Amino acid sequence: MRISLIILAVIISNLCFGQIVDGEKTLRSKTTDTIIGWKKGGIVGLNLSQASFSNWAAGGQNSISFNGLINVFANYKKENTTWDNMLDLGYGFLQQGKNKSMIKTDDKIDFTSKYGKIAKKNWYYAILLNFKTQMLPGYNYPDDSTKISDFLAPGYLLGALGMDYKPNSHFNAFIAPITSKNSFVNNTSMADAGAFGVDKATYDTAGVLITHGKKTRSEFGGYIRINYQTTFFSDKSVSLLSKLDLYSNYLHNPENVDVNWETIIGFKVNKFISATITAQLVYDDDTKIGIDKNNDGIIDFSGPRTQFKEVIGIGFNYKF
Repeated sequence: MRISLIILAVIISNLCFGQIVDGEKTLRSKTTDTIIGWKKGGIVGLNLSQASFSNWAAGGQNSISFNGLINVFANYKKENTTWDNMLDLGYGFLQQGKNKSMIKTDDKIDFTSKYGKIAKKNWYYAILLNFKTQMLPGYNYPDDSTKISDFLAPGYLLGALGMDYKPNSHFNAFIAPITSKNSFVNNTSMADAGAFGVDKATYDTAGVLITHGKKTRSEFGGYIRINYQTTFFSDKSVSLLSKLDLYSNYLHNPENVDVNWETIIGFKVNKFISATITAQLVYDDDTKIGIDKNNDGIIDFSGPRTQFKEVIGIGFNYKF
């Protein structure tokens, strides 16, 4: 992806405030009080929708959908040292019409741990560890037999060393010029196909397999993570969070920066009921996205593409 798009994403992200819910705010913000020791907590959210039709003149299909999230944190502070830990889990599915199979709508495991030591006002020496994957297989819907993703296929482990800038509780920028990124594809058929950027299998001229594709890929580069968050109104009933991750591989096409940008708006109705709107944009130069260019059933996997996801949910929300 060209640098101009990255610059545009940074500008928009900084204009776009941030926060989903009070629990997420605690996860992302710097502790501004004088409490020493551990602060722990989290949030559980459940969204469920259902529709049923019988002799309905306007037409329609029976459906049921579910989305759930668990977001927990454990943050430690002692004098000039901070240690922030966060685990974010999410899963959702949809069943529609006579199709008995469940179509996955969300699936994520995201763990982040960041340790910091103060350097001077608002600046910390910091090291960050981030692990991402998913729980269950994903398929090339409506084809529910062709598996295109799975647990640890892909999986990502990122380790970064740099500086953390925390001028206030709303804004945080982690800048790491030294970053190691490892990708995992723990599935032989996907690895053989070269999915998610790993080296694919090699074959002889007769099509006989010589070597299987690699299941790991290592990169070295630079990483930037930006968080900005705020709440609206005196009761903080509306909140917004914008998170932007940028990564450049120094060793291969460093100008093609990977982007992961997520913006989440939260509306709190009461103590237990809330609504959320989530939008996520992803660009990974090593992930080839297949599309049917000519509507002839031939899928073209020739290059990476901008990915976008939007989810609206209303349901139960509990903070602890």
